[in-house]
Amino acid sequence: MKEAPRARTIHLITTGGTIEKRYVEHMGTVDNREPQIRRALAMLRLGEAVIEVEELMNKDSLQMDDHDRAQVVAAVRRAVSLTRPVVITHGTDTMVQTGLAIADTLDALPAPVVLTGAMTPFGIEGSDALQNLTEALLATSLVAPGVYIAAHGEIHPIREVRKDVQTSRFLRLTPPQAP
Repeated sequence: MKEAPRARTIHLITTGGTIEKRYVEHMGTVDNREPQIRRALAMLRLGEAVIEVEELMNKDSLQMDDHDRAQVVAAVRRAVSLTRPVVITHGTDTMVQTGLAIADTLDALPAPVVLTGAMTPFGIEGSDALQNLTEALLATSLVAPGVYIAAHGEIHPIREVRKDVQTSRFLRLTPPQAP
């Protein structure tokens, strides 16, 4: 008898950012009011994957401070203690800073931790939110344990990436040139 495929569990931590923003029509603004991640996940075909959602906070990343980053690190510590890969939705402005806090605090991670976000909110035409979320979920099965950013068809190790505000993309850091 053929054995049924085992479900793969991914722990998804939401922190807010543009990926979680929603247009508030009566105010004419885009705000972090209520998490949008479950709506996004419902649109994906995830096969046997089980996504555990932990709604940690819902902040614009420019409003995040060291206390917030410590909460993210603690949530990652709990999730990886079960050797589950982790995806973190996060605002792109300070995503690298949070990723570095995780990498600097948690040694020898037993599973990948992949941060992702969006330049345009989920639900707005042309949004990159669903693509980036899909790529981050897939990245957890492709990369070795460590901390990464996945967005726009690329996966970057956290110590080798920066956000380029001119192009609204994450770019790999170029190694320093020898004199």
